[in-house]
Amino acid sequence: MICVSIARGRHRYLLAELRHLAEQGVELVELRLDCIQSNVQVKRLLADRPCPVIATCRRERDGGHWKRTEEERLTVLRTAIAEGVDYVDLEDDVAESIPRFGSTKRIISHHDFRRTPEDLATLHSYLASLDADIVKLATLATHPNDNLRMLELVRSSDIPTVGLCMGEIGTPSRVLASRFGAAFTFAPLNPERLLAPGQIVWSELRDRYRYDSITPATKIYGVVADPVGHSLSPVVHNAACIAAGIDAVYLPFLVPAGHLRDFLKAASRWPLAGLSVTIPHKEAVLELVGNCDEVVKEVGASNTLRFNDDGSVEAFNTDVTGAIDALRTTLEEQEGGFGGRLGMKSALILGAGGAARAIACGLRRQGVEVTVAARTGARAKNLAEGIGGKAVDWLGRHRLPYDCIVNATPIGMHPNVDETPYDATHLRPYMVVFDTVYNPESTLLVKEARGVGCRVVTGVEMFVRQATEQFRLWHDKAPPRDVMRNALKQATSSVRIIQ
Repeated sequence: MICVSIARGRHRYLLAELRHLAEQGVELVELRLDCIQSNVQVKRLLADRPCPVIATCRRERDGGHWKRTEEERLTVLRTAIAEGVDYVDLEDDVAESIPRFGSTKRIISHHDFRRTPEDLATLHSYLASLDADIVKLATLATHPNDNLRMLELVRSSDIPTVGLCMGEIGTPSRVLASRFGAAFTFAPLNPERLLAPGQIVWSELRDRYRYDSITPATKIYGVVADPVGHSLSPVVHNAACIAAGIDAVYLPFLVPAGHLRDFLKAASRWPLAGLSVTIPHKEAVLELVGNCDEVVKEVGASNTLRFNDDGSVEAFNTDVTGAIDALRTTLEEQEGGFGGRLGMKSALILGAGGAARAIACGLRRQGVEVTVAARTGARAKNLAEGIGGKAVDWLGRHRLPYDCIVNATPIGMHPNVDETPYDATHLRPYMVVFDTVYNPESTLLVKEARGVGCRVVTGVEMFVRQATEQFRLWHDKAPPRDVMRNALKQATSSVRIIQ
């Protein structure tokens, strides 16, 4: 069950949102009384409420907005209990001063905005001892496995428990709460009114992640990256699973470089079924898995892991096939079909990261001569030597003409949409321009290339094709490619509109 938190400064707005949520089928609403700017009219808010309500009045030190006296705050909470509120949220240090009364259930809560304590079990036992009907723990995740420790505590608890990790690292704990037996999870109504770091808005938790459909049988997939908040892989893969009727959820896992080993060691505790791997882990992950396919060995990087029932982990690279398929298909459509190889002799790749390496290897397999230019010259030289190509200085990338220009850098990505990695004055109509940036699809480079008359391949096509190959590897089913493409395009449009 999702408890939707609403916080408004005026009573009438709070009541309007409460009625709206009840009409939408929400089963539990948290009224954040600490956000009301005038004297809190508890009786007015609770009279004729259309669904069960949690009364919460949070101090600033606990992440709330209450600015008046502590005695006034406690009076608000006592009044809510006297008026028969369904649940009242009491911090552990005031729980004993507010006795049980009537049918109101007591949520005894503890917030830690610095860390997730090592001894969660002892803290949980203490909270449960304070005459708790429900224990609530909200702590800051500083390590990806803090999520696991919290969720495993929830699963082992004899008393109904809500255990959440705050911050972006803690996102998985909010989505998987029901899978581990949590009483409920919290979500704000609107993205403009996030009440705790790392929260996911109600509609996203309900529709994208299908929170109420997640069970202990639901398979867990995700993307590991740092940063991860910009990734649209959860949008694409969750949409695909819904369309294909697959009982799976795909999550964003923020995993800093130094934590990757610990995170993968704990894979069976989630348990994980598959992962997308992106910056900065594509190369480092190879040291931590045993089975790599031939493409991964050649590229020296992986963007896909599959966790098998026997405990083994396999590494794949779908960037290579995704890039070449995107090039071949787009060029065939634009040229009316030419067959055979890609029809180009030389390519300049801008960038020297995992995507650049994958595309370089894919092009070399097609017989294309590859030149690499990157802002870090040593990395460009490294990549070029590894694939039997050439390297040029970043400032020298315009000196020679090439049949194909590939942007494998983030230059031009939202919100820096006025930037391009390749000056338009050097574009020629015979060139193929391939931009791996997918947000926006029509980058400045793409727009200028089309203006010159170049044949263009966008990052959307590469992203979708590498994602469909991941889907096939994980689920052994034909991927719903159109669904995935439409989900990606809709998401990128929404991001730009919101920004």
